[in-house]
Amino acid sequence: MTDSITVTVNGKARRVTANASLRDLLQQVDLDPRAVVVELNRAIVRRPELEVTRLGEGDQVEIVHFVGGG
Repeated sequence: MTDSITVTVNGKARRVTANASLRDLLQQVDLDPRAVVVELNRAIVRRPELEVTRLGEGDQVEIVHFVGGG
């Protein structure tokens, strides 16, 4: 059985695999890293850091998705 942790994503609790990266989380929620801004514990995480930034129990993640329109 895979260990998992609980993080808060946009105000909702979510179980993710222990040691998951922010990029893993974005894949899990089917979001393109090029179309979002990710904040981890109130600090913006730059796109190149998404792969190496690991989630920990209780982390707070905010994901802002850009929507085009006119």
